[in-house]
Amino acid sequence: MAKEYIDLETLKYLLYDVHQLEEVLQNDRFEDHDKESLDMFLDSVKEFSDRELFPYIKEMDEQPAYHKDGKVIVHKQVEVMMKKGGEMGLISGTFDYDAGGLQLPMMMYTASAFIQDAANNHLPGYAGLTLGAAELIVHFGNKDLNDTYVPNMLSGQWGGTMCLTEPQAGSSLSDVVTKAVPTKDGYYKVSGQKIFISGGDHQYADNFVHLVLARIEGASAGTKGISLLVVPKNRPDGKGGLVSNDVTTVADFQKLGQRGYCTTHLGFGDADDCHGWLVGEAHQGLKYMFLMMNGARIAVGRGAAAIATAAYQASLQYAKERPQGRKLTSAGKKNPEQGQTLIINHPDVRRMLLLQKVVAEGSLSLVLLASRYLDLKDTLQDKAEKEKYALLLELIIPMVKTYPSEMGAEAVSNGVQVLGGYGFCSDFILQQYLRDIRIFPIYEGTTGIQSQDLLGRKLLMENGKALELLTAEIMQTIQNASKYDDLRGYATKLGEKLQLAQKVIGFLVGFAQKGDYERFLSDATPFMEFFSTITLSWVWLDIASHAKNALVTGQKNYSEDFYESKIHAMKFFFKYELPKTNGLAEILLDEEVLTIAGEKELFN
Repeated sequence: MAKEYIDLETLKYLLYDVHQLEEVLQNDRFEDHDKESLDMFLDSVKEFSDRELFPYIKEMDEQPAYHKDGKVIVHKQVEVMMKKGGEMGLISGTFDYDAGGLQLPMMMYTASAFIQDAANNHLPGYAGLTLGAAELIVHFGNKDLNDTYVPNMLSGQWGGTMCLTEPQAGSSLSDVVTKAVPTKDGYYKVSGQKIFISGGDHQYADNFVHLVLARIEGASAGTKGISLLVVPKNRPDGKGGLVSNDVTTVADFQKLGQRGYCTTHLGFGDADDCHGWLVGEAHQGLKYMFLMMNGARIAVGRGAAAIATAAYQASLQYAKERPQGRKLTSAGKKNPEQGQTLIINHPDVRRMLLLQKVVAEGSLSLVLLASRYLDLKDTLQDKAEKEKYALLLELIIPMVKTYPSEMGAEAVSNGVQVLGGYGFCSDFILQQYLRDIRIFPIYEGTTGIQSQDLLGRKLLMENGKALELLTAEIMQTIQNASKYDDLRGYATKLGEKLQLAQKVIGFLVGFAQKGDYERFLSDATPFMEFFSTITLSWVWLDIASHAKNALVTGQKNYSEDFYESKIHAMKFFFKYELPKTNGLAEILLDEEVLTIAGEKELFN
């Protein structure tokens, strides 16, 4: 096992120096918090993760969750995660004081959850899904639902889930067939099946509160006919106790990675006695669920960034300890009499480590930026400013979910390569990180879905206003970086890429304007990679600008080497990653169409 899984200095630098958390704290909602108290909270989360999460990650992979006799059996640390997490506010952190929360900024919650994810990505999801389910009830449920379920969920006594996917309807939620039949007693009789339900059952919760998408009998087809219901595993009996609610745990899926994080198949109403209670208004279920989706997609990006970070730390430690081969002499030859050198001294190993670093830290910065936008959108009083940050958040969310997931997997794969043959062996953690992160491009809407959302909806939103706002943010960073001689060239490169992006977007939007939407979206995924890479170059230039400012002004919270390392990482990104957009642009501007189904079958 590696000795460390995150760099706490980098996390705090991004949180406070780059993304200015203390500015967010000026809003009335967060007036009880300051940097000192939040640092104490972060440090306590790190200590908890060091003690209760990180030591068990390998064990949870080797002892996966499993289904037996109608129940799911999970590792004992799930109980610690839920109960201690409840006590520490790791479930309730962002909730109002009135609901039993801490009113933490989303930025701070994201930072604390990032630490947990990096320590052991199999555990925080149990608390995170419970948070998400409770949040839906708090926002849209009536007082009775809030009083009945939320306190026990925030304390970690009861688990919570979100039940969307069905065997015949994966990402196509318009095809949901789970049925809800109204009764004269105010509840609905629910029947159907849900699959891939994360944290859907285990022995360490007294109850599970499932938030279920269902179609009320007689409702219209498609997404407009879907409602949201609270369907507990055990329902209150009216006497202070619980009775079975006819929710069956059919199976637990055995997976490639995240094996300690159970993923259940649930059946509802097999005995015609499953009760559900409507959340909010009928037929608004998908709308309610998707109002919470920004937070869920930030969580996916955060988790992927965390695994990439943990993998980088493990790879870096190995590279600093493993002697292998000899450095080339100035004559281009190896001296066999010279002792072996550590592999971190080989240029190609350094290239792979730097790729891991720029992906992991860049992804974390992007995730924190999205959390900042969410905080400002929810707390600012000025209507125009609220709209600005809401639009910026909507535009970057598909990239926040996708870039850390896709590039995180590539970064971890490079980590396996750093370890060579040992990276492929179960004695070392890298192979597990590679398996664990592979689910993240699938979670909460696949890469293809996110890409169509980015190109087909978000770029065109309000006649391109969100894109204008993001461009203005990027131009401000270019202006800031141009003040420094050694950053000016990179600022110029980013400006040129913005012009290339405008050319590509104009070309693709032309198909939409002609009504050819299939052609417009057929290369949405290459566009996601293209636009995300440009966005991450902005993120890195911003990181480097803050580092350079600290060095120039002497207002340093960290060592000179720390700041120089951030500038060096930016330069690496601009040399090795940003030029890839040229090839992607060539793909996107090509008139030839090769992926749209035609009359001839091409897959023989």
